[in-house]
Amino acid sequence: MYAVIKTGGKQYRVEPGTVLKVEKINANPGETIEIEAALIRDDNGNIKTEGVVEAEVVEHGKHKKVLVFHFKRKKNYKKLNGHRQPYTMIKVKEIKA
Repeated sequence: MYAVIKTGGKQYRVEPGTVLKVEKINANPGETIEIEAALIRDDNGNIKTEGVVEAEVVEHGKHKKVLVFHFKRKKNYKKLNGHRQPYTMIKVKEIKA
């Protein structure tokens, strides 16, 4: 059984026990959250469009730094900027159809 969830503007295919990094969610580590499932496929191959996925928040963190460099030749213009995107690591517990 697997489900497709949508969070943070992205879609993820998850199964019970899956650990993944998603865009930051306002919840404390150890809390259980519910995410609406866009699609659920059970063991028989039946597809359902309504359901909920229960997940536990494992930790919060930041991804590796991404450097953004702007350069204009012959103008002596250089600009360097860095960005670290925050994330929430979740572990899927159960899929409820």
